[in-house]
Amino acid sequence: MLGSPKSSARALQRMGRAGHKLHETAKGKFIVTDRDDLVECAVIQKEMIERKINKAKFPKNALDVLAQQIYGMAIYKIWDIEEIFSLIRKSYCYQDLSKNDFYDIISYLAGEYNLEKNNIYGKIWYDKETKQIGKKGKLARVIYLTNIGTIPEESYITVKLAGSEERIGAIDEGFLERMKRGDVFVLGGSKYEYGYVRGMNLYVRSAIHRNPTIPSWFSEMLPLSFDSANEINRFRLLMKEKLDKGKEGKTKKQEIIKFIQEYLYLPEQTAEAIYNYMNEQYKYSEISTSKKIIIERYKGEKNYLLVNSMYGRRVNDALSRSLGFLMGTVGGRDIEIGVTDSGFYIAGESLKIEKALEFLNSKNLKEVLVEAIEKTDLLARRFRHCASRSLMILRTYKGLRKSVGKQQMKSHFLLSAIKKVSNKFPILNEARREVLEDVMDIASTKLVLEQIESGLLKVEIKDVKLPSPFTLNLIIQGHSDLIKIEDKQAFLKRMHELHMKAIGEG
Repeated sequence: MLGSPKSSARALQRMGRAGHKLHETAKGKFIVTDRDDLVECAVIQKEMIERKINKAKFPKNALDVLAQQIYGMAIYKIWDIEEIFSLIRKSYCYQDLSKNDFYDIISYLAGEYNLEKNNIYGKIWYDKETKQIGKKGKLARVIYLTNIGTIPEESYITVKLAGSEERIGAIDEGFLERMKRGDVFVLGGSKYEYGYVRGMNLYVRSAIHRNPTIPSWFSEMLPLSFDSANEINRFRLLMKEKLDKGKEGKTKKQEIIKFIQEYLYLPEQTAEAIYNYMNEQYKYSEISTSKKIIIERYKGEKNYLLVNSMYGRRVNDALSRSLGFLMGTVGGRDIEIGVTDSGFYIAGESLKIEKALEFLNSKNLKEVLVEAIEKTDLLARRFRHCASRSLMILRTYKGLRKSVGKQQMKSHFLLSAIKKVSNKFPILNEARREVLEDVMDIASTKLVLEQIESGLLKVEIKDVKLPSPFTLNLIIQGHSDLIKIEDKQAFLKRMHELHMKAIGEG
């Protein structure tokens, strides 16, 4: 496994592909790429040995799938409304479905939102007196059978020069979701500024003299699980306690290395490498743990806030978007955000992090995030997926297939029309739920904020002359497209020498 598999469950699943013979033993090796990777893989190995498998989470109350299901049931027979509701709630995923959400979907399917001018017609009839529902239209069964499914159709976005229509290349849809107008990214070794989107085309301008504002995109890179991230935080806390005792002269270096060996089931050489990394961070700045988040304020070519929050990319995405949005509303312009599994950075001219941290809490997190994602491509793309699943957009009609580009154009006009009718339209709410719960992890983010509110987790802001060893990958991330592998190694080596010199061990 090259690099961290990001969770013990994923590592075991991959290792299970080895030794596919009778009486063979499945074996696997972690090949680490840097020191963060080393710690991550060591902790994941510990979870595997101790049989701590990451929890599986199931989406609850998905309204687009519910619409598809109700339509299929209506085709089968005429139903009493209470009978269909009670049957749906027998499903684990819909056991706590509210009547409000249920009736919203019935209203949408019955055509009560008056979207006929956008070619969205009622698919079922609902009689409010008899409380019964049934299918509408002669082609109901054909439409249903040729359009059902939950896996969204994905495609590449064509990147073109604004004004000339010259094709530059293509990017993954997932990469576009992470961008906003004005962002600078690298494609084919050149830098471009995001202009605007039309369907499946992204129009850009050349940005030779500007640095990238968005990290490179690896579409297959999976996020670190929240469970594994918490295990890493626990290990960091133990290391901080051991190093504290070492500073007082109560524990020797060899004893700490022995502890790492036994705790993480590692050979001595690997344990020593982890000790050296932790010791460098400890002496230069401070180790962020399950009890403390360290925010480093650093001035490079721009102002940086480097947040040491080891909670996985999904939680860090939610935290960075909400804090970035709040800082933007109190006067910060052109705020740039980069997210990794071990933290995130926010860069810009005016970074009023204290005000943002004071305002953000577990109760208003959802409200802030909904505002932050409202005009993003992330929500627009997810809305297309939900509109397709709920049969608002038909992929196939009368034998003709609609391309992903045409589906996106249709969803763009639909989204605009729906917001004029109701900002709480059920399928739009489902797109928001998908972003907050599936792309990000709002539930775990709330847990982190609750710990801050209760005092169990402290947040400390430090001014630093150089980014600490733990935050180097955050700084590199924004420039990884422009840094060659050899240059990255040279940069890390140079920074290591500077850190060692600063702590008096160089």
